[in-house]
Amino acid sequence: MKKPTLQDVAAAAGVSYATADRVLNARGGVAEKSEARVREAIRRLGYVRDIHAANLSRRRVYAFRFLLPAGDHGFFARLRAALLAERPRRAADRIEIAFQEVPAFDAEALADALEALAPEDCDGLAVVAAESPRVAQALARLRAQGVPVVALVADAGPEARDFYVGVDNLGAGRTAGRLIRLAHGGGRRGLVLPILGTPAARDHRDRLEGLRQVLAEGPEPLAALPALEARDDPARMKALAREALRADPAPTAVYSMGAGNRGLIEALREAAPERRPMVALHELTPHSRKALAENLIDVVIDQKPAREIAAALDALKALADGRAIPAGLGAITPALHLKDNTPAAPSAREASGDLFA
Repeated sequence: MKKPTLQDVAAAAGVSYATADRVLNARGGVAEKSEARVREAIRRLGYVRDIHAANLSRRRVYAFRFLLPAGDHGFFARLRAALLAERPRRAADRIEIAFQEVPAFDAEALADALEALAPEDCDGLAVVAAESPRVAQALARLRAQGVPVVALVADAGPEARDFYVGVDNLGAGRTAGRLIRLAHGGGRRGLVLPILGTPAARDHRDRLEGLRQVLAEGPEPLAALPALEARDDPARMKALAREALRADPAPTAVYSMGAGNRGLIEALREAAPERRPMVALHELTPHSRKALAENLIDVVIDQKPAREIAAALDALKALADGRAIPAGLGAITPALHLKDNTPAAPSAREASGDLFA
């Protein structure tokens, strides 16, 4: 059956095509009765606007901006690579992608970047948010001025964004806890060391809470040491992990919920084999891939950055067009990588960072 056109809507409403077009695009200047007839015809005929065709006719270009944490951390490098890979793919839909780096865990720097943005700078914003009054206020201003906001990786909360794309971080922490409990089966006692970037990061805080929930379950809870704050810094991570692995008693499991894990891996490589704990960490990077192969770590929880970027762009496009976002678009189910199911390594060009030249 042929889809109804705007010409069909105009004929059914008894108005000109130009009048129907003015109603559809909310340009005003139409009598109330005529507007009501057009809207009734749209409802009765089941007319659905072809956004792509309309944008082509108007030669609209979408400008989407991403604010991402700076640094050489493997995960954010993969996130930037995925974003750059989407540029040529989205060009056919007239989408221009720009990204700006801000210092990781620096809420003031992020607020500065947000406050410098004006509504005419972009048609939508994706941001790895930080929790601070200034950041929340800056995001609220942009949204009030008509700029859709997508929170990426870490949820900024419904009051600060229009949509969230990423993993359920509480669930990710629970998953790590469940794996650690399985490694301590048979009533084996254990001591679990959590390492996070900073408790100020909502995603890290949620992962830590999920871990603690599972460790406390049942008649035989596992003990958790106080969480160490590595601030995603490999050197700091190495120093903290080295000291923890030399302690008595040493941890029987480590869960690293942030970045900087090459420092943890270096500390594990230096540790005596009998002191190496079961290790779960986040993101499949060249360092974690090699550590899996060497049996230095046991499992990697990967949140699929390429899928996050693609979903964020799809959500921004829907929000810019005023369309409903497909159900489940933003929910990223993390992958669990063991030594035996790790996918092939990326190309040398990707691993070297030449993609960012």
